[in-house]
Amino acid sequence: MSAALVDIVRHHAEVNLTRDVTSFTPIPGLTIIREMGPTALQYAVSKPLVALLLQGNKRVTLGSESLDFGAGESLVIAADIPTVSQITRASVAAPYFSIVFDLDAAIIEGLMVDMGSPAPAAAVTSSVHVDATEADVADTALRLLRLLDRPASLAVLHRQLFRELHFWLMSGRHGTAIRGLGVTNGHAQRIGRAVSIIRENYAKPLRLECLAEAAGMSISSFHEHFRAITSLTPLQFQKQMRLIEARRMMLADGATVSSAAYTVGYESVTQFTREYGRLFGMSPARDIRQAQDRMRSAA
Repeated sequence: MSAALVDIVRHHAEVNLTRDVTSFTPIPGLTIIREMGPTALQYAVSKPLVALLLQGNKRVTLGSESLDFGAGESLVIAADIPTVSQITRASVAAPYFSIVFDLDAAIIEGLMVDMGSPAPAAAVTSSVHVDATEADVADTALRLLRLLDRPASLAVLHRQLFRELHFWLMSGRHGTAIRGLGVTNGHAQRIGRAVSIIRENYAKPLRLECLAEAAGMSISSFHEHFRAITSLTPLQFQKQMRLIEARRMMLADGATVSSAAYTVGYESVTQFTREYGRLFGMSPARDIRQAQDRMRSAA
């Protein structure tokens, strides 16, 4: 990985971050992550993105599959997928640095037309990939980040550089998976519509018929493609969304266990506690207490 790219990210982090580990830049869809030490497990439902890891190491788990990647490698997530991640190597002297770019389906669709790029012939077997960062991707990322200190140029140039970044990603080894996001009415987009409904209504009862209708599929076909793309059934996806949001509410908002459980749609605190333990490995009260202790120790 280019030393210049590491330097510019380090400079931006030093200027814009205090204890916070995430910097949302003025460039829409571009985030810089810094961590000063290994982290606990982090749970999220990731949207399509590419993460360029500049320094340190990270492990991402999807279902039963774990992927380890380090400096000079990129993680591509080409679908809305629940993930468990952990930064495994970082220190004050050598912090973890990564750049995260949201993948834009509209940009991908437009580039497919301009490139004369065919739609993927078949469904991609995996929506998560780790490989070496390609030189053209790193070069475009560097030119894009250099605009952060040049606001006048940023306003004019960031869109075309963001589009160029998508172009190189689509032209590279992960192009097939990424192109699937831009196929109008393709499986990825159709399942994406159903995922958006679950995201917006995760606390409400799941209506499988409505989700299949939104995806334009039969219920059996919807089940098959949903699981192929997200690695989960619709019910499992909703359950993980509920539990992850409940954990956020307890950590960030100070919600009680019962309040969080009912707010995210559970009718029984006992059921919530049981399913929380299956996902996070311990009871809600113990998990939140340990997380708060870690935050106080890091303060």
